[in-house]
Amino acid sequence: MAEFETIRTGTGARTAAIDEGLRAHMNKVYATMSIGMLLTFAAAWAVGNNAAMMETLFTGFTRYIVMFAPLIMVFAFGAVINKLSAAAAQFFFYAFSVVMGVSISYIFVVFTDFSIAQIFLVTSIAFAGLSLWGYTTKKDISGWGSFLIMGVIGLIVASIINIFIGSPAIMFAISAIGVLIFAGLTAYDTQSIKNEYLAHAHHGDSEWLGKAAIMGALRLYLDFINMFMMLLNLLGQRE
Repeated sequence: MAEFETIRTGTGARTAAIDEGLRAHMNKVYATMSIGMLLTFAAAWAVGNNAAMMETLFTGFTRYIVMFAPLIMVFAFGAVINKLSAAAAQFFFYAFSVVMGVSISYIFVVFTDFSIAQIFLVTSIAFAGLSLWGYTTKKDISGWGSFLIMGVIGLIVASIINIFIGSPAIMFAISAIGVLIFAGLTAYDTQSIKNEYLAHAHHGDSEWLGKAAIMGALRLYLDFINMFMMLLNLLGQRE
């Protein structure tokens, strides 16, 4: 009996340690994401309110570099993440956040400041609710992954095509569908980040955990930014 109590106590202690580690891991994910968001909107505001910089960055071929730089950096990050230290991966993420801010800085020219703030608040509330649901639900939503990723690929292709077509109807459809896709991804990615931690919690690999938190932050950051931009295109009040 005493032996059983010892086993049960040891199991309980390990479970408690994993739960505490999961909370710390998720807190790091959200904190890293929040810093990235702060850098993004600081860069967007600084560039968007500087007429000379806007003229330089969004005229001619340069605008395509500014538009596609974040996408290129995301693919590059995924390709080299295993070769980077946790500190280097974190620096890369913050650098990416600044580049993303420059890329979306035009919103401060196109939309009113009040509208941007309003949509940001709406996105924050929706994101928090969806992420909380993804974290707490007992339902396995891993099957959503392939469908949502295919949806993202479709959005990227349609968005690139519409750069040259410039159709308001296509942009409206992209934004409406995009809100649904990135809402689903917010819940899916949150559950995925949680499950990945639980699967590796016993290994005690601090370097992996550090980089996993940064990759998790990047995934949720992209969900938030894209949902925000889609909602802004749908509901934002233009200048």
